[in-house]
Amino acid sequence: MIPTVITVFLITVTAYAVSLQIFPLLGLLDFPERYGLRRKRLPYPTGIVAVLLFIGMSFFLLPLGQKEIGMLIGTVLLALTCFIDDRTPLPSWVRLFIQLVIVTLIFATGSRIYTITSPLGGFLKLDSLVLHTSLFGSLPVLSGLFTVAWLLLTINALNWFDGISGQVSVIATIGFLMLGCLALFRNGEPDIALLSFSLAAIAGAGILFDFPPAKMLMGDTGSMFFGLMLGLLGVYHGGKVATAFLALGIPLIDALFVIVRRILSRRSPLAGGRDHLHHLLLDRGWSERKIVLLTAIIGTIFGGSALFLSTTQKGVAGVILVLLIAGMHVWIRKKRM
Repeated sequence: MIPTVITVFLITVTAYAVSLQIFPLLGLLDFPERYGLRRKRLPYPTGIVAVLLFIGMSFFLLPLGQKEIGMLIGTVLLALTCFIDDRTPLPSWVRLFIQLVIVTLIFATGSRIYTITSPLGGFLKLDSLVLHTSLFGSLPVLSGLFTVAWLLLTINALNWFDGISGQVSVIATIGFLMLGCLALFRNGEPDIALLSFSLAAIAGAGILFDFPPAKMLMGDTGSMFFGLMLGLLGVYHGGKVATAFLALGIPLIDALFVIVRRILSRRSPLAGGRDHLHHLLLDRGWSERKIVLLTAIIGTIFGGSALFLSTTQKGVAGVILVLLIAGMHVWIRKKRM
């Protein structure tokens, strides 16, 4: 397993290094003027490199059954949509509709969770209501609703978290590592562990190039791809949603807070804005590196703790994390007044 992960890391580093030379020749550079920035244009969106490497890697690491094929088709569709959007912005409703189609396809082809372990004890069954179809067979309705909502959250939360270069690469690396350790040491799933660690190698290689000051930018193509993969690993083989939630706590909880706040303010939750936690910290004078470091520390502490906690304890840790992020939002906003 270790030689494979090291090989994936070295191949990804090489691919990113080559992309720094090729992307400018192809005119694949970002648009700093859109955001009032005065700096040179950077290779963008290099997240397509991560997607292409993952697809190539899949033929060696995955069994390629119906579930895996559905996942790969969804990954390709998401990457194409994001790549187009990175170059020529699409309407938000178009992006959301395509995402909905993608995650529904992924669920229908077999990536789903049937039960959730309750922090209060017992299990919440998601397969009690079944819809029979001729194309995909029996589909558990509640499982579908949960899976679709979860994947949409992880995809968009990671994307909204991409306001600072390096943040997504760092939190994705931590998330993949934690899920890999859980699969290997707690669940006895070496195949899922290898997939998780290989994705951690791809995300980790990106840190060498997009950590502030960035040499390249992943774009929505990279952030949504990592969001999809983290969400999928959270529901594979019995579900690791609690661990994924703790490891990705900052982007997921921050996204939920921003969505609720925008709805209460009668604004579209899909609209852009500078009301995410990292924007607030930037406005308070924090450097990009400090914000990324804060993300890494919180993600490592809570994600790592999930490897040793019971289901009830994970629930308590989740509540603590929610209160922590909420407290940070309140503290920063009071400082601004």
